[in-house]
Formats: sequence, structure tokens, C-alpha cells
Amino acid sequence: MNEERSLSAAEGYLQLEMPDEAMRELEGLSNQVRQSQHAAELELAAEMMQKRWDRGVELARALCRLRPNKKSYYLHAAFCLHETGDTLAAKSFLMSGPHSLMKDALFHYNMGCYSAVLGDPEEALSYLRKAFALDPALRKTAENDPDLVGVGI
Repeated sequence: MNEERSLSAAEGYLQLEMPDEAMRELEGLSNQVRQSQHAAELELAAEMMQKRWDRGVELARALCRLRPNKKSYYLHAAFCLHETGDTLAAKSFLMSGPHSLMKDALFHYNMGCYSAVLGDPEEALSYLRKAFALDPALRKTAENDPDLVGVGI
């Protein structure tokens, strides 16, 4: 089917970090297929690669409504909100996600970043310690994260 080929091509373009080409593939889909979960996930990835954060927020929130237990959608929505400059909304939205996020290293890492940006380095360190315990590799990421400057990692 042509639409399956377009979805597959869009996914391939994203793997090659070619979001413009991925979007062209997605734009050729029927409205029904374009509104599918798979197509929305691909579009979200393309928008995030292109740093189009407002559209990313819209797509990620729609995916959260569609699958309220999928952790990654909340992480993406919060990250996009943070990138728009609304870090308080990002933190609040991430906290509204499924309880399973509490076991996710990226949840704690992102909450640490959001806390740091919002001026609470102690809370940031508390979240970061949890993140590092769950995924020690995040410590290396934190060393170069501009959100964490001044936290004292």
C-alpha cells in the first residue's frame, strides 16, 4: 500500500535525521492515516528535530490524550513546553503523567533540569540523584547540560 510505504519512508528519513523529507512523506497521506498514532509519532519526531516546539507541544499533548499511560508522550510534551520557555508548565505537565514515570530516569533528569531553571538547585539535585541512580550514563549528559549550570553536579 502506498501509505504504508510513505510511513516507512518517513521513518527512514527520520532515522537519517532528514525531517523535511519525512514531513513531505507525511503530508502526502490521507487525513485518516495522517491522524493515526503512528503518523502523529513520526510528525512529532520531525517537529522536534526541526525545533518547532509549539507544534511539538500540540502533537505530544494529543498523543497523551490518545494513550494516557505512555510515558514518552509526557516526556516529549514537557520537553517541548520547556523549549518554548514555559518551564513551569513543563514541570506541571510532566507531573500529571502516569505513575510509571516515577521509575523512569529521564523523568527525574528532566525534573532536575526544570527545577534548576526555575531556581531550585536543591530540588534539582534531589531529582538528579534519582536519575543517576536509575541511569548512571545521565551523569555525563548532565555535565554539559546548560540547564544545569550552577547546580554543582
